[in-house]
Amino acid sequence: MTTPSLNDPGVTVGDIVAADFRTAAVFERHDIDFCCGGATTLAAACASRRVDAATLVRELEEVTSRPAPDDQDYATWNLTRLIDHIRDVHHVYVRENVAQNAAYARKIADVHGDHHAELVRIAAEVESMAAALMKHLEEEEQVVFPAIKRAEAASQAGRPIAPEDAEIVARGLESLTRDHEEVGAALHAIHDMAMGYALPPDACATYALTYQRLRAFEADLHRHVHLENNVLFPGAEEMTAPAG
Repeated sequence: MTTPSLNDPGVTVGDIVAADFRTAAVFERHDIDFCCGGATTLAAACASRRVDAATLVRELEEVTSRPAPDDQDYATWNLTRLIDHIRDVHHVYVRENVAQNAAYARKIADVHGDHHAELVRIAAEVESMAAALMKHLEEEEQVVFPAIKRAEAASQAGRPIAPEDAEIVARGLESLTRDHEEVGAALHAIHDMAMGYALPPDACATYALTYQRLRAFEADLHRHVHLENNVLFPGAEEMTAPAG
């Protein structure tokens, strides 16, 4: 993948993180969405978050000044390796945490909801997102990811990609991208209702733990969705696009 120019007015946040994942940490520090908001230009993202563009560019240049280690250089990985990473790291993380997060959110809503009405709404949003994510993971692992792997294997062997696999990928990416938009909206809603996970003075230990878990889940899901939206999906789309 060609390294995008940070001085290009059309360069997007997603382009930058796709080329070098270490830049994700910079965007996170400035609360800039690089997954579902990855199509936003760098200039627009800075304006939206009231971040000085020159300062942000210096920070991005600093983290990219050294070669990226192979375990973070996702732009150079083939699609099969990337899929295995997403499944073994991010899908496992979702499955291990999403139900517990919903249970914790419901618990603090039951205990503190009379004085913090936003907790009831947060719990409902977390529960809804949990159900949607489990369905989403199944579609990826059972349908779309295997089709991408088969298509890549055919391409690497010099064989034509099966039309049915190309069709599965095209339809699947459209559906999965919509899912990501809905999950992204849910993450933003939870983050905003929780006021950036700031704890009120009467927060108990379970309240604090719940917000800690939700913040960590949000961070992992940002990385997860970024790898799919900005690296895997464009690669799969390009590979299976009709010739000509």
